[in-house]
Amino acid sequence: MLVNQVNDATWIFAFAAILTKIGDDVRRESKSIQVIYFAGAFAKTLDRMGRGEREDGNERRRQITLHSFRRFVKTTISDLGYADCSEYFIGHSGSTYWRKKDSEKAEIFLKIEPYLTFLNVHELERQGADIQSKVEQLEQLNQSMRDRDKMKDYAIAHLSDQLIALTSRLDSIETRQR
Repeated sequence: MLVNQVNDATWIFAFAAILTKIGDDVRRESKSIQVIYFAGAFAKTLDRMGRGEREDGNERRRQITLHSFRRFVKTTISDLGYADCSEYFIGHSGSTYWRKKDSEKAEIFLKIEPYLTFLNVHELERQGADIQSKVEQLEQLNQSMRDRDKMKDYAIAHLSDQLIALTSRLDSIETRQR
């Protein structure tokens, strides 16, 4: 089954997204002790990781929040072309026209999972190495194109000099014939 192929890091991320949705629902009704406790535990975890920075000019609000995870998930999935799925994933009822079987939802999730997973260090390192090699290839291509442009500029300048020389010789021949 496809769902079993999803790694633990993604489930943790999905769990955080679901909890943010639960937190939003509870916040609308009343402040729940569980939500407050979870938000506090999340804040302490950020502090332990060295990621608990505060927003500029607001000492109460952090740069990373449960809601910022939710925004990230929504934007990432939408940018991948799955806007209806993004609504579903963050807990909105979504479109009445977006009806997928659980197996189809799992397939879509496997497609978007690499873009949502932060803990897959080996994959991130591999992607970084791939990007670095592509950058190096493009830099080499760019340099070869610059070298070729210099050669063409030199050839054009040389042809221009020859044309000037030929024009001046032609002018001198015409002057002698008169």
